[in-house]
Amino acid sequence: MGCSIWRIRLNFGHLKAQSKVSVFFTMIIIFTYLFYCLTGYCDSLPRPVYDHQTLTNTNKYDVLDAVHDGVGSSAPLPQHQLGAQTHWNRTSTVSVARELPGSTELHSILQQIGHVQQQISDGERTRDADNSISVFNNFGSKKFPQAIIIGVKKGGTRALLEFLRIHPDVRAVGAEPHFFDRFYDKGLEWYRNLMPRTLDGQITMEKTPSYFVTKEAPRRVFSMSRHTKLIVVVRDPVTRAVSDYTQTLSKNPGLPTFQNLVFKNSSRGLIDTSWSAVRIGIYAKHLENWLQFFPLSRLLFVSGERLVTDPAGEMGRVQDFLGLKRVITDKHFYFNQTKGFPCLKKPEGSSRPRCLGKSKGRPHPHIPAEVLLRLRDFYRPFNLKFYQMTGQDFGWD
Repeated sequence: MGCSIWRIRLNFGHLKAQSKVSVFFTMIIIFTYLFYCLTGYCDSLPRPVYDHQTLTNTNKYDVLDAVHDGVGSSAPLPQHQLGAQTHWNRTSTVSVARELPGSTELHSILQQIGHVQQQISDGERTRDADNSISVFNNFGSKKFPQAIIIGVKKGGTRALLEFLRIHPDVRAVGAEPHFFDRFYDKGLEWYRNLMPRTLDGQITMEKTPSYFVTKEAPRRVFSMSRHTKLIVVVRDPVTRAVSDYTQTLSKNPGLPTFQNLVFKNSSRGLIDTSWSAVRIGIYAKHLENWLQFFPLSRLLFVSGERLVTDPAGEMGRVQDFLGLKRVITDKHFYFNQTKGFPCLKKPEGSSRPRCLGKSKGRPHPHIPAEVLLRLRDFYRPFNLKFYQMTGQDFGWD
């Protein structure tokens, strides 16, 4: 009897000891769990359990979306994941049945993650926009010229280009590229790289007066773009020939006299059309070549004389032809009595007005009147034909 009582007490004592150990370990597990949840490690625990979930090609961002759908949060994915997300195929909806302990804390953490993701995404978009604006404003892009001043030499092309540079929507190459007459074999990409960078709404331009008299130039320009606008500055061909000779004489003082060069035979009075100073002035012949590729509506003929006497009026025509707002007006010009042609008024921030270089407006050598009269008679029929072709009377006769 005594032994039985001791056995019963021993068994109950053993059970009590086991119960205490179980309670002890249970409390350790609970406190450990709470500690991890409070210190932010609950995201390493199992996610909420879903009764109905069928996902294909699932990854961690699908699970985050499912949790957000269940608790009403809508934090966006990182920007770089948005494109890839469109390729995922979700074949059914996700519904939440119950949540494991700790899902409230997990929801709070996911909200914080979503907030950070939103900030990162917004920051990336802002940075990308800033970079885009910086590249756009500072550099623009290089384009083929939409308009070219194709002629003529000693007609006033440099003055026209300098006047056009005042306009904020015009960007032009400084030096003459001579692509369509001398360097065509270098290729169009080489040509485009010569152009200045332009923004949307700006016009790219260049000038090379020798294009007008180059036989291959019209076809080559047309091959680049049939929509190119062409500007020709023309001048009384007699005056132009003398100006051309004057420029050559300044570089080569040993040049023969004008009359010796202009005539094949001075006694018979035959004009030497092989001399470039004479040949360039036969405008009707050169225009025929261009009209084989471009309609007359694509060409604008600027009067070199009116560019001197009424620069604002001629620049108004040029701006209209180019589709530009009339920004360049008579307020930009004044007449320089010494040089004999208009100059640009002093720009803001500049100490002096802008005039063309010393090579422009140089005095012409004396040419006998009878020589000039013979040359004018030679040009008269060509001038009349040019007036007819262009629909403009330039008043040279």
